[in-house]
Amino acid sequence: MLIKTAEFVISNSEVTKCPKDILPEYAFIGRSNVGKSSLINMLTNHKNLAKTSGKPGKTQLINHFLINKNWFLVDLPGYGYARVSKTAKKKFQKFITNYFEQRQQLVSAFVLVDIRHNPQNIDLEFMEWLGEHGIPFSIIFTKADKLKPKAIERNISEYEMEMLKTWEEMPNYFVTSSSKAIGREDVLQFIDNTNKEINALRN
Repeated sequence: MLIKTAEFVISNSEVTKCPKDILPEYAFIGRSNVGKSSLINMLTNHKNLAKTSGKPGKTQLINHFLINKNWFLVDLPGYGYARVSKTAKKKFQKFITNYFEQRQQLVSAFVLVDIRHNPQNIDLEFMEWLGEHGIPFSIIFTKADKLKPKAIERNISEYEMEMLKTWEEMPNYFVTSSSKAIGREDVLQFIDNTNKEINALRN
């Protein structure tokens, strides 16, 4: 998929105020500081579309970006470790939950996981919650440039072993690096194929 246009549309904390269009949406979410903004900028080929920050918890709203005028990329707040007050954390965890439970335009979530770390309970629990609520998702392993190929394989195998304790099969996943543009075509191809399937069903 060639990204011709990527434009910011709206930020808000209420699902009811999200765009009314029936365009398919893909939501990006992960632990704070997992490299979400960098990944979004890499995918869309825009340096500053999503605000990057060394300080965890920068994204605190539901951000909609219109891509190629035919689908939405949704940037959601990170979960866990964000340096914000407990009250603020509760508030945006609530609207994340509302978004996933109520947003009918959502086609798939992408759960970002730092490939350098062992499986984290907070990520596993969040994916379990998505599964229990019947929300389709893929895993995006980030920061693959920080490891050698063998270490990437080993870490993914560990993740798979952990996931298979509660899942029948390993969810769909992608290995990416924002700085090296690794995995860009794979993620965009997945979105493109899914959009074509949706259009075929609608027609």
